[in-house]
Amino acid sequence: MALTREAASTPRVGGPSRRPHGKRPPRRTADARAGYAFLAPWLLGFIALTAGPMVASAYLSFTDYHPVRGGDWIGWDNYQRLFDDPRFLDSVEVTLLYAVVGTPIKLAAALGVAMLLNNRRGGQGTYRSAFYAPSLIGASVSIAIVWRAMFNDDGIVDEAGQLFGMSEGGWIGNPDLSLPMMILLAVWQFGAPMVIFLAGLKQIPNELYEAADVDGAGAWRKFTKITLPMLSPVLFFNLVLETIHSFQVFASAFIISGGRGGPANSTLFYTLYLYQRGFGQGQLGYAAAMAWLLVIVVGIITLIFFRTSRYWVFYSGEGR
Repeated sequence: MALTREAASTPRVGGPSRRPHGKRPPRRTADARAGYAFLAPWLLGFIALTAGPMVASAYLSFTDYHPVRGGDWIGWDNYQRLFDDPRFLDSVEVTLLYAVVGTPIKLAAALGVAMLLNNRRGGQGTYRSAFYAPSLIGASVSIAIVWRAMFNDDGIVDEAGQLFGMSEGGWIGNPDLSLPMMILLAVWQFGAPMVIFLAGLKQIPNELYEAADVDGAGAWRKFTKITLPMLSPVLFFNLVLETIHSFQVFASAFIISGGRGGPANSTLFYTLYLYQRGFGQGQLGYAAAMAWLLVIVVGIITLIFFRTSRYWVFYSGEGR
């Protein structure tokens, strides 16, 4: 009997350890606390600088809030007023035209230069740096000021145009040329998508081009049957990013047009008009409605891109 009690009181060696149900081991608890401690700065920043302002702007979009006199709840009135505002419609037209025309031209230029730089030749690093440099400085205030001076009346572009028989007058003051000038500025900053295209071109096996040469395929056929399909994931990535960026143009439009969006609203981009309404006229509720409408539209366009990508984006190893 004593032996039985002693055996019962002696723990079995190698047996499964048991702990009360629902309790976490001390080590895992300490690791979890350390993880939350490291995440705390990011979580606080996200709540204070991103999530909080988003919730506040969503509420303000349903009010007629003014920073001085406050505001009252007005429901969907701000959203309904948008489509009765002719300047809002002008800003939508300018931004859509800029995105539809400028984005494909920018991507085409980036892909063309990337294919040229993909060939093995001396001085590749210098050429890549030179073509990428505008993307580093193109969005800065100083470059926008220089661009305005170049395309203004009696600017270097105006003087060069007169040598080739163009009429006198800068591009900035011409409603027919001001938006093309902004598109030209965007295309000039093709360095970022160019680098991404160049990385994608490096991943295409050279054996595919060698086999195409054996079959007698020309340059255009190799481009359409090998380069574009193999590069389609990279093209899709650049298309989504550049489309989103095209809806966010502000700094260059603000500086070049002097914050007015002229002449004749030809450079009145969506974000510039949002700024005029919110910070120029103090109509923060109206501006918040514009901001949320932009978020919804960009989200829908991005969703369309992802849904239609299955028909033209090809991933290696994916059966079709």
